[in-house]
Order: sequence, then structure tokens, then C-alpha cells
Amino acid sequence: MNETARSLLDSSRKAIRVEEDGPALHVRLNPWNQEDTLDGAVLEDLRLLLDDLHDRPDIRVLTLSSMGKDFCLGADRNEYRAALTADPSGSALRRIADKAQRLCQALENTHAVTIARLHGRVIGAGLALASFCDLRVGADTCRFRMPEVGIGLPPAWGGAMGRLVSEAGAARIRELMLTCEVFDAETAHRLGILHRTVPLDGLDEAVDSWTRPLVRRSPEALVLTKRMLAGFARADRTADTSLLDSHLLTAHINQQR
Repeated sequence: MNETARSLLDSSRKAIRVEEDGPALHVRLNPWNQEDTLDGAVLEDLRLLLDDLHDRPDIRVLTLSSMGKDFCLGADRNEYRAALTADPSGSALRRIADKAQRLCQALENTHAVTIARLHGRVIGAGLALASFCDLRVGADTCRFRMPEVGIGLPPAWGGAMGRLVSEAGAARIRELMLTCEVFDAETAHRLGILHRTVPLDGLDEAVDSWTRPLVRRSPEALVLTKRMLAGFARADRTADTSLLDSHLLTAHINQQR
């Protein structure tokens, strides 16, 4: 294994587990079965992994899943509060929010085709993270929610509002963000948040059914197609305020103190 390949599987990354299977890379959140949230360590490990992929054109597919009971319950609000207590100016909190922004951009722009494998609850920042994957399959028992407005926060994590509106449409995303209502896998599929729903025990087979043909495709064709699709999606977000999201989030939390 060359040095770059070893870096992808670096055991010092405690917040995620990474397994390489030929041209496919399997990334799993929550390797130690802790709370299923996205704290700074998870964000940093994922971002570094995606940075490493620049030097690994042989990696064609990246799957993102979780080893916990749920895919993800959202951002780590305890970490937000601790950051604000330690640094009342909000600078530390902005750094955490900026990490989320950079991670989502890296996920959207990586050359590998990304597949989100979802189960259990997919909440807030977890849904935002999954939305930046190219393909998304969920267990038919999945439950989704965007709770930010209900807990007094703007839905600003990772700049995902523009991505979700682009993927699922403004009218329904507006409703779900404002009401914070729970919705099921069938609704997520109908909206385009999920491309496919399957029984829980069929998730791996569904991921494999996408992975097998993808690794046989021309790498150049895949990369160019991904870049073209990302370009069209970003063109739909010409008024996207995502670059301001970390500052909006920090300012709002500061006001609540």
C-alpha cells in the first residue's frame, strides 16, 4: 500500500472508520458507538479524508454510512455551547461552522461518486450532510427532521439550505423547515431527498447495485458529469447565502446567551 493509501486509512482518525475495497471507499461514522452527532472531530476527519482523495483517482466511489443506531442526530449542540463559553466573541464557534461549510463543499466537489446509506433517524446536520452526496438510499424505516427553527436556530449548517432546495424544491423544503415536522422515507423519496428506499436489511445490496456499474464507467466521464451537474446545481443557487451561514449561526447563538 502506498503512502497516500495509508493516509486514507490512518488509524489516528478516531471519529470515523474507513475501509478500502478496490476502487470503493467505505466511510462509517461513529465507530465507537457514541452519540450519533457531528462534532468537530468528525468534521475534521471527513474533510481530511476528502482532501486525501485528490491524490487517489483510483477511488471511484465513496459510501457514507453510520455504525450507530441512527445515521445522525445532527450537530453537537454541547460543543457549540462549550465553544461559546470558552470564547464569547464567537470566533471558536465560527471555526466549527466553517468546518461544516468546507466539508460540504468538499463532499459536493470530490471526483468520487458519493453514496449516502441512511438508516434510523436522519436529523438536522445529518440530513444536510447526506444531501451533499450524489446518491442517497434509505431504509424504509428512516425518519427525517429539520428541527433548527424549533430550537431557535437558523437552518444554516454547511450551507445546506440551497442544496436541499435545489434537490427537493423550495415549496416542500420551506414547509419542512418552518414546521420542523418529522417525515418518513416514502416522503423523502417522493421529494427526491432519497433516490431509493429499501428494507433495512437491503441497504448493502442497494449500495452494491450502484457501486458495481459505477466502478466500470469511464473515470473521465464520471468526473466530467459530476462537475457539470454540480455546476448546474450551483447555477440554481445564484442567491445562495451559504458563505454567510457560519456567521449567521454564530451571531444568532450569541444573541440567545
